[in-house]
Amino acid sequence: MSRICPAGHNPKAHETHCNDCALNPICLPMAVSDADLHRLENIIERGRPLQRGDHVFRSGDRFDSIFAVRSGALKTYRLTPEGDEQIMGFHLPGEMFGLGGLAGHVQPNAAVALETSAVCEVPFERMEGLALEIPSLQHHLFHIMGRQISEDEQLLMLLSKRSAEERIAALLLSLSARFQRRNLSATRFRLPMSRGDIGNFLGLVVETVSRVFTRLQAQGVIDVQGKDVHIMQPAALSAISGTQVGT
Repeated sequence: MSRICPAGHNPKAHETHCNDCALNPICLPMAVSDADLHRLENIIERGRPLQRGDHVFRSGDRFDSIFAVRSGALKTYRLTPEGDEQIMGFHLPGEMFGLGGLAGHVQPNAAVALETSAVCEVPFERMEGLALEIPSLQHHLFHIMGRQISEDEQLLMLLSKRSAEERIAALLLSLSARFQRRNLSATRFRLPMSRGDIGNFLGLVVETVSRVFTRLQAQGVIDVQGKDVHIMQPAALSAISGTQVGT
Protein backbone atom coordinates (compact mmCIF):
# COMPACT_ATOMS: atom_id res chain seq x y z
CA MET A 1 0.00 0.00 0.00
CA SER A 2 1.17 3.51 -0.75
CA ARG A 3 2.78 5.34 2.15
CA ILE A 4 1.24 8.60 0.98
CA CYS A 5 -2.29 7.24 0.64
CA PRO A 6 -3.63 6.12 4.04
CA ALA A 7 -6.15 3.33 4.49
CA GLY A 8 -9.70 4.41 3.80
CA HIS A 9 -8.59 7.37 1.69
CA ASN A 10 -9.95 7.82 -1.82
CA PRO A 11 -6.98 8.77 -4.06
CA LYS A 12 -9.32 10.08 -6.76
CA ALA A 13 -10.24 12.99 -4.48
CA HIS A 14 -6.82 14.58 -5.03
CA GLU A 15 -6.07 13.21 -8.50
CA THR A 16 -4.56 15.46 -11.12
CA HIS A 17 -3.97 13.76 -14.45
CA CYS A 18 -0.51 14.06 -15.99
CA ASN A 19 -2.00 15.73 -19.08
CA ASP A 20 -3.44 18.50 -16.89
CA CYS A 21 -0.40 18.95 -14.65
CA ALA A 22 1.70 22.08 -15.14
CA LEU A 23 4.81 20.01 -14.35
CA ASN A 24 4.22 17.68 -17.29
CA PRO A 25 7.20 19.02 -19.33
CA ILE A 26 9.56 18.47 -16.37
CA CYS A 27 8.39 15.10 -15.05
CA LEU A 28 7.56 13.26 -18.25
CA PRO A 29 9.65 12.25 -21.26
CA MET A 30 9.19 14.18 -24.47
CA ALA A 31 7.06 12.78 -27.30
CA VAL A 32 5.23 10.18 -25.19
CA SER A 33 2.05 9.02 -26.93
CA ASP A 34 -1.40 9.45 -25.36
CA ALA A 35 -1.72 5.67 -25.06
CA ASP A 36 1.63 5.34 -23.27
CA LEU A 37 0.81 8.32 -21.07
CA HIS A 38 -2.40 6.57 -20.02
CA ARG A 39 -0.42 3.44 -19.12
CA LEU A 40 1.97 5.53 -17.05
CA GLU A 41 -0.87 7.32 -15.28
CA ASN A 42 -2.36 3.97 -14.30
CA ILE A 43 0.65 3.11 -12.13
CA ILE A 44 1.05 6.51 -10.45
CA GLU A 45 -0.38 6.77 -6.95
CA ARG A 46 -1.45 10.18 -5.66
CA GLY A 47 -2.20 10.53 -1.97
CA ARG A 48 -3.64 13.20 0.27
CA PRO A 49 -1.75 16.49 0.69
CA LEU A 50 1.13 16.32 3.15
CA GLN A 51 1.37 18.82 5.97
CA ARG A 52 4.61 20.32 7.23
CA GLY A 53 6.48 17.61 9.13
CA ASP A 54 4.71 14.67 7.46
CA HIS A 55 7.07 11.93 6.27
CA VAL A 56 6.87 10.26 2.88
CA PHE A 57 9.31 7.58 4.01
CA ARG A 58 11.91 7.08 6.72
CA SER A 59 15.46 5.77 6.72
CA GLY A 60 15.42 1.97 6.63
CA ASP A 61 12.05 1.71 4.88
CA ARG A 62 11.92 -0.82 2.07
CA PHE A 63 12.62 0.73 -1.32
CA ASP A 64 9.75 0.02 -3.68
CA SER A 65 8.86 3.42 -5.16
CA ILE A 66 10.31 6.64 -6.45
CA PHE A 67 8.55 9.94 -5.89
CA ALA A 68 7.93 13.25 -7.64
CA VAL A 69 7.01 16.52 -5.95
CA ARG A 70 3.74 17.84 -7.35
CA SER A 71 3.51 20.94 -5.14
CA GLY A 72 5.23 22.36 -2.09
CA ALA A 73 8.74 21.28 -1.09
CA LEU A 74 10.43 18.46 0.81
CA LYS A 75 13.81 17.73 2.29
CA THR A 76 15.66 14.44 2.56
CA TYR A 77 17.86 13.79 5.56
CA ARG A 78 19.59 11.04 7.48
CA LEU A 79 20.61 10.68 11.11
CA THR A 80 24.27 10.67 12.09
CA PRO A 81 25.59 8.00 14.49
CA GLU A 82 25.13 10.63 17.22
CA GLY A 83 21.45 10.97 16.32
CA ASP A 84 21.76 14.40 14.70
CA GLU A 85 19.89 15.28 11.52
CA GLN A 86 21.97 15.85 8.38
CA ILE A 87 20.03 17.31 5.47
CA MET A 88 20.93 15.67 2.16
CA GLY A 89 18.85 17.76 -0.23
CA PHE A 90 15.82 19.92 -0.95
CA HIS A 91 13.22 18.89 -3.52
CA LEU A 92 10.95 21.25 -5.45
CA PRO A 93 7.94 20.66 -7.75
CA GLY A 94 8.76 18.52 -10.76
CA GLU A 95 11.78 16.93 -9.08
CA MET A 96 12.20 13.24 -8.26
CA PHE A 97 13.45 11.87 -4.97
CA GLY A 98 13.82 8.51 -3.24
CA LEU A 99 16.31 7.14 -5.77
CA GLY A 100 18.88 6.49 -3.04
CA GLY A 101 17.19 3.20 -2.21
CA LEU A 102 18.05 1.69 -5.59
CA ALA A 103 21.42 0.37 -4.42
CA GLY A 104 20.53 -1.41 -1.19
CA HIS A 105 16.76 -1.91 -1.61
CA VAL A 106 16.12 0.21 1.50
CA GLN A 107 15.84 3.97 1.81
CA PRO A 108 19.08 5.41 3.27
CA ASN A 109 17.39 8.75 3.93
CA ALA A 110 14.09 10.04 5.25
CA ALA A 111 11.88 12.47 3.30
CA VAL A 112 9.69 15.04 5.07
CA ALA A 113 7.48 17.91 3.89
CA LEU A 114 8.80 21.43 4.53
CA GLU A 115 5.35 22.89 3.89
CA THR A 116 1.96 21.74 2.62
CA SER A 117 2.92 19.52 -0.30
CA ALA A 118 1.62 16.90 -2.72
CA VAL A 119 3.60 13.95 -4.03
CA CYS A 120 3.21 11.38 -6.79
CA GLU A 121 4.40 7.86 -5.93
CA VAL A 122 5.58 5.59 -8.73
CA PRO A 123 6.07 1.88 -7.87
CA PHE A 124 9.55 1.19 -9.21
CA GLU A 125 9.06 -2.39 -10.44
CA ARG A 126 6.02 -1.38 -12.47
CA MET A 127 7.84 1.67 -13.79
CA GLU A 128 10.84 -0.48 -14.71
CA GLY A 129 8.65 -2.94 -16.60
CA LEU A 130 6.87 -0.15 -18.43
CA ALA A 131 10.18 1.50 -19.32
CA LEU A 132 11.25 -1.66 -21.18
CA GLU A 133 8.23 -1.20 -23.44
CA ILE A 134 8.47 2.60 -23.83
CA PRO A 135 11.99 3.63 -24.94
CA SER A 136 11.41 7.33 -24.24
CA LEU A 137 10.47 6.51 -20.64
CA GLN A 138 13.60 4.40 -20.19
CA HIS A 139 15.72 7.24 -21.54
CA HIS A 140 13.97 9.65 -19.17
CA LEU A 141 14.75 7.40 -16.18
CA PHE A 142 18.42 7.36 -17.16
CA HIS A 143 18.29 11.15 -17.45
CA ILE A 144 16.82 11.45 -13.94
CA MET A 145 19.50 9.15 -12.50
CA GLY A 146 22.21 11.09 -14.30
CA ARG A 147 20.89 14.34 -12.88
CA GLN A 148 20.93 12.79 -9.38
CA ILE A 149 24.60 11.87 -9.81
CA SER A 150 25.35 15.39 -11.05
CA GLU A 151 23.55 16.93 -8.07
CA ASP A 152 25.53 14.73 -5.67
CA GLU A 153 28.76 15.86 -7.31
CA GLN A 154 27.68 19.50 -7.10
CA LEU A 155 26.88 19.03 -3.41
CA LEU A 156 30.40 17.75 -2.77
CA MET A 157 31.79 20.73 -4.65
CA LEU A 158 29.51 23.09 -2.73
CA LEU A 159 30.57 21.75 0.66
CA SER A 160 34.24 21.90 -0.31
CA LYS A 161 34.06 25.66 -0.78
CA ARG A 162 35.95 27.51 1.90
CA SER A 163 33.74 30.51 2.58
CA ALA A 164 30.17 30.74 3.80
CA GLU A 165 29.48 33.35 1.11
CA GLU A 166 30.45 30.93 -1.65
CA ARG A 167 28.24 28.17 -0.26
CA ILE A 168 25.17 30.36 0.17
CA ALA A 169 25.64 32.08 -3.20
CA ALA A 170 25.89 28.68 -4.91
CA LEU A 171 22.74 27.44 -3.17
CA LEU A 172 20.78 30.55 -4.19
CA LEU A 173 21.92 30.13 -7.80
CA SER A 174 20.90 26.47 -7.73
CA LEU A 175 17.43 27.36 -6.46
CA SER A 176 17.21 30.14 -9.05
CA ALA A 177 17.93 27.70 -11.89
CA ARG A 178 15.40 25.21 -10.57
CA PHE A 179 12.65 27.83 -10.29
CA GLN A 180 13.47 29.00 -13.82
CA ARG A 181 13.11 25.42 -15.07
CA ARG A 182 9.45 25.64 -14.01
CA ASN A 183 9.04 28.91 -15.95
CA LEU A 184 9.01 30.88 -12.71
CA SER A 185 11.12 33.92 -11.91
CA ALA A 186 14.81 33.16 -11.56
CA THR A 187 15.40 36.31 -9.52
CA ARG A 188 12.38 36.47 -7.19
CA PHE A 189 11.34 33.41 -5.21
CA ARG A 190 10.39 32.21 -1.75
CA LEU A 191 12.68 29.91 0.19
CA PRO A 192 10.77 26.82 1.36
CA MET A 193 13.39 25.99 3.98
CA SER A 194 14.41 27.72 7.20
CA ARG A 195 17.76 29.40 7.89
CA GLY A 196 18.50 26.48 10.19
CA ASP A 197 17.89 23.99 7.37
CA ILE A 198 20.15 26.01 5.06
CA GLY A 199 22.90 25.99 7.67
CA ASN A 200 22.51 22.26 8.28
CA PHE A 201 22.70 21.51 4.56
CA LEU A 202 25.73 23.75 3.98
CA GLY A 203 27.61 22.90 7.17
CA LEU A 204 27.15 26.36 8.69
CA VAL A 205 25.65 27.58 11.94
CA VAL A 206 22.40 29.52 11.59
CA GLU A 207 24.03 32.74 12.84
CA THR A 208 26.52 32.58 9.97
CA VAL A 209 23.71 32.07 7.46
CA SER A 210 21.91 35.16 8.78
CA ARG A 211 25.11 37.24 8.73
CA VAL A 212 25.85 36.27 5.12
CA PHE A 213 22.32 37.16 4.00
CA THR A 214 22.67 40.51 5.76
CA ARG A 215 26.07 41.14 4.17
CA LEU A 216 24.90 40.24 0.66
CA GLN A 217 21.90 42.51 1.13
CA ALA A 218 24.11 45.39 2.31
CA GLN A 219 26.20 44.92 -0.85
CA GLY A 220 23.07 45.18 -3.00
CA VAL A 221 23.52 41.66 -4.39
CA ILE A 222 20.25 40.34 -2.96
CA ASP A 223 17.25 41.65 -1.06
CA VAL A 224 15.77 39.37 1.58
CA GLN A 225 12.48 39.88 3.38
CA GLY A 226 11.82 36.88 5.60
CA LYS A 227 11.87 33.93 3.20
CA ASP A 228 11.32 36.08 0.10
CA VAL A 229 14.51 36.51 -1.93
CA HIS A 230 15.21 38.95 -4.76
CA ILE A 231 18.49 38.37 -6.59
CA MET A 232 19.31 41.92 -7.65
CA GLN A 233 22.72 41.23 -9.19
CA PRO A 234 22.83 37.68 -10.62
CA ALA A 235 26.28 38.20 -12.16
CA ALA A 236 27.71 39.36 -8.85
CA LEU A 237 26.16 36.39 -7.04
CA SER A 238 27.64 34.05 -9.65
CA ALA A 239 31.06 35.63 -9.17
CA ILE A 240 30.81 35.15 -5.41
CA SER A 241 29.87 31.49 -5.83
CA GLY A 242 32.84 30.88 -8.09
CA THR A 243 30.74 28.92 -10.57
CA GLN A 244 27.47 29.06 -12.47
CA VAL A 245 25.39 26.50 -10.61
CA GLY A 246 22.40 24.81 -12.23
CA THR A 247 20.84 21.56 -11.09
